[in-house]
Amino acid sequence: MKISEQVWQFSQPLVEACGCSLWDVEYVREGGEWFLRLYIDKEGGVDIDDCEAVSRAVDPVLDEKDPIPESYRFEVCSAGLERSLKRPSDFERFMGSAVMVKLYRPKDGAKEFPGVLKSYDDGAVTIDMAGRELRFEKAEVALVRLRVEF
Repeated sequence: MKISEQVWQFSQPLVEACGCSLWDVEYVREGGEWFLRLYIDKEGGVDIDDCEAVSRAVDPVLDEKDPIPESYRFEVCSAGLERSLKRPSDFERFMGSAVMVKLYRPKDGAKEFPGVLKSYDDGAVTIDMAGRELRFEKAEVALVRLRVEF
């Protein structure tokens, strides 16, 4: 089982006990250092106190379970307004929302497509882009994130 999945399993109930929901767990290497990040969310938005409470709840359990052999930095962050959509439940929750689809390779000369999320089918994403319906297959899609319009 991947480190992010292990951490998700034991941290989700702790995050929920702090009044938040767990949006994502990532374990990544950046600039020669490893980072374990928990992204949290809650109705009305996450503030620094929420991040601190979750960090204090999860940190001792991380030390106890010790799922990561190397040294790393532990961070708790807000999922953010322009969060990535990863799980089918994410797509269901934000159906009809403004999104940005980023592709691995250009399609029709572009790699980024802003639009409104219309459907999600086993990894394939369909958006409405200015009245045009576009479907992107799972293998094409690098990232789908919410897009904030001002």
